[in-house]
Order: sequence, then structure tokens, then C-alpha cells
Amino acid sequence: MENSAVYRRALPARDRFKRALRAYWQLSRPFTLLAPSLGMLSGGLVALFARGDKLVSGSGLWVNLILGALGAALLNAASNAINQVYDLSIDRINKPGRPMPRGDIKPGAALAFCAATTGLALVCAVLASYNTRRLDTVILFGMAAIFSWAYSAPPLRMRARGWLANLTVAIPRGTLLKVAGWSLVQSTATAEAWYIGAIMGLFLLGATSTKDFSDIRGDEACGVKTLPIIYGPRAAASVIAPFLVLPFLLIPYGAVTGVLTGRVVDLVWVGLICTFWGLYIAVIILRDPDALTRTENHPAWRQMYYLMLFVQVGFVLAYVPHDAVRRMLGL
Repeated sequence: MENSAVYRRALPARDRFKRALRAYWQLSRPFTLLAPSLGMLSGGLVALFARGDKLVSGSGLWVNLILGALGAALLNAASNAINQVYDLSIDRINKPGRPMPRGDIKPGAALAFCAATTGLALVCAVLASYNTRRLDTVILFGMAAIFSWAYSAPPLRMRARGWLANLTVAIPRGTLLKVAGWSLVQSTATAEAWYIGAIMGLFLLGATSTKDFSDIRGDEACGVKTLPIIYGPRAAASVIAPFLVLPFLLIPYGAVTGVLTGRVVDLVWVGLICTFWGLYIAVIILRDPDALTRTENHPAWRQMYYLMLFVQVGFVLAYVPHDAVRRMLGL
């Protein structure tokens, strides 16, 4: 650590600046920022074509969608940073290549980064709420920020509390994210927005544990009780597998019963594709649960992430009118 500090002081100012930028970029974990941004865009576009009164139109609509996507990415970057601050002792065991265990960023600087990105995310939410003349987006972003703090930081530190940890991730990154996207265009006082949010929340309630398998060694050493530690890898895989499959059956059910106002056939197809995709992921996990403990980005986790991206796009395609798609493609 001391040699690393000496080496950094010896670097030219420009190289130190580039190195610092790269470290903060890594701290934000950029690959994880795509899903929340896409989730906000998806929620807003679904609300645009769903039944109900629209709160914005024209340029205001596109401004809100951009603000929502940017705000979601910033809030997720803040969540990643605060998690790495309070998981530093764990990451020194599980992920020593991250910028904080390497000594490139100190905890105080990471907390400042977290505060700055949270503040900017809330500014985006305030501007979006100003355009809709409703406080829905601000309230939902504020709730998500509180959940992020509660997940990682003491005294609550839900990260160490088994199912409560999964719930603390699933609510903001699944349910509230979709409803916040909806709030960019429509009022959230509708069952449809919360129904879509519940589907994503239930999926993440199980899917979030796919990252915990590879962290068992450090988590166990630091007293963190994740599902793979509480139940063991094999039993934990069996417990989370239904959450990778069953929530997506709610999509065709919602379409047939009229809770979802997109095209019924398209929603049924989206639900079935996601269900079988989730079943494939569950099979990978159940076939060899111990394999998840040996690599950080196991194929099951990557498939889970790709599925999460697909369902966001799938919802939009099921709501956008076909003639609008044809006009966009010039057909």
C-alpha cells in the first residue's frame, strides 16, 4: 500500500488525473448502470403508450426520459460506491482488484463521490417532477437512495441480513425503478405501474443472490449472512430458482386479465420468452451450484443480467403501436 502511494506521487499530474478518473469509473461499475437507465426509459415509454392521461408531451417528454435515464445511472453509481465503502474488508478478500482495495480511492473520497452522484440524481428527479407538476419522481428517487444506504451502511446494514438484503435490493432496483420510469410520463396512482414493478421486484428478490455465491469466502469471514451462507450453495440455488421463472408468468396473466394495457399477444410472447429464459438460468444454477462460488461473473449471472435487459425492451415493444414501429423503420 505504501509503495503504491509513493508511485502515485511520482506520476505526472496529467497521468494522476487520468488514473483517478479511471478509478472512479471503476468504482461506479459502469456495466451495471445500463440496466437501471434502460429500466427508466422502458418505464417511461410504456407509460407513454399505456392507457391514462399523459403529464408531458413533445420536447418535455424526451427531456424527462433523458433526465430519468441519467438520474437512474447516477443513483446506481452512488449505490455501488457506498456498497464498496462498507464492504471494503470483504472486497479485500473477494475482489482485491477493485479501486478501493488497491488503494486508488480512499473511503472518504468514495463517500464524497456517493454524495455527489446522489445529489445529481435527485436534481434530475426534481427537474423531471417540475415538468410533470407532480412529486412522484422525487419521492421514488428519494426512497431508492434511502434503500441504498440501508442496504450497505450501518446501523441497518441490510446487506448482512439474509432475505432482508434481497428485499432491500429488489424494492428499489426492481419495483421502484419501473414505477419511477412510469412517473416520468404518467401519475403513479395506477395499478398497472405497480403491477409491472412487482414483476421486476419479484424477479430480483431471487436473482440478486446470483452474485452472492462467489462472495461466500469474504462474506463468511466478515459475518455477512447471505442466502448461500445461510442455506449452503445447493439449497440456496433451489430457493432462488422459482423467482427466476414464476414472476414472468404474471406478464401473460396481466395481459389476459386487462391489468396490462399493451397488446395481449405481444405481452404473452414476452412473458413466455422470459419464463423459458428464466427456466434455462435456473437449470444452469441447479445443475452445479458450487460452480457459482468459483467465479465472479458466472454464466448464470450474465444470463440473468441479459434477461433483465430483454424484459425492459420487451415491455416497450409490446406497448408501442405497430404502425409507429413501421414509420420509424421507414416501412
